[in-house]
Amino acid sequence: MTNRLSAFLRLSLPFLLSIGFSFPAAAQVTIFSPFNLAAAVDQGVRKTADIPYADGQRKKLDVYQPEKLHGPAPVVMFIYGGGWRAGDRFEYEFAGRALAANGFVAVIADYRIFPEARYPEFLEDNAQAIKWIEDNIAGYGGDRNRFFVAGHSAGAYNAVMLALDRSFLREYGVTMPIRAIAGISGPYNFYPFEYGEVRDAFGEAPNPEGTQPINLVTAEAPPMLLASGTNDPIVRVENSKAFAEKLKAQGVWVTEKYYDGFGHMEPVIAMGSLWRWRMPVLADIVDFFSRFGAFPSGVPRPAFTPEPPQSEQDPMTALIRQMDTILAPISVARRDE
Repeated sequence: MTNRLSAFLRLSLPFLLSIGFSFPAAAQVTIFSPFNLAAAVDQGVRKTADIPYADGQRKKLDVYQPEKLHGPAPVVMFIYGGGWRAGDRFEYEFAGRALAANGFVAVIADYRIFPEARYPEFLEDNAQAIKWIEDNIAGYGGDRNRFFVAGHSAGAYNAVMLALDRSFLREYGVTMPIRAIAGISGPYNFYPFEYGEVRDAFGEAPNPEGTQPINLVTAEAPPMLLASGTNDPIVRVENSKAFAEKLKAQGVWVTEKYYDGFGHMEPVIAMGSLWRWRMPVLADIVDFFSRFGAFPSGVPRPAFTPEPPQSEQDPMTALIRQMDTILAPISVARRDE
């Protein structure tokens, strides 16, 4: 971390926290803002913003491209979380830039959230975004035949559901296959719906058991990377472990990565340049997608990892721990037994 960036964070962190928790949409300043500062994100990336993929205020996406493309690049759609009731694509610029800096054409799409949308509408929006990718990504240097999906938290749920229940993609005419999926801190088995946020988003589903990825696993599922912090208080690590066992029982390729001592938000934040020294989640995603054809000629560039700060008590640690304290649980360990 540079001295200039470190000094800025020390001065701005209290301000960002106070505004971010109160007025994220209006001020465009949120608890994610420090991770998206120009000095804190990967360089060598071109961003095209606010592209409509369908009609609707929240049906827009951003595309991140490597500035130097040597032929068509693999494509990854990153789906953010937020408990199906929060989140905006601009907050995850650090993730889009990280993936593009490592050779992908990355897409981050907004989708409708509660109270505007409930299950399955947010999945339908993601499917529409994938249809846009299939039809248009070649114009941004992407190869639709090398298409991958990654997601965090509720976004990981969305990602695996689109692969396990292909009816959503068929409804919008998507024909390109998903080569592999990376699910970070994802909930895959959380019925009965005990928590208010989950009941709001799923409580009206006519077949609630059918909303659970763990109940939809077949041998046709794509390879999956399941990653989680071992101290996640929002989606317990047992959630990923139980889902992995179900996938393995059907002969599906699964790679499990568990980051010791970390919580719910830390793995996704560690995708960005500012906190990448904490854990190798970005390298794990790139390696996994490479195994399944992302880069037939070899990964074009390694993930840049900055030096850790001189003090373990860096301001980002306090901010990320604060994120976990304001989130509501999605699942508990005993649901996975």
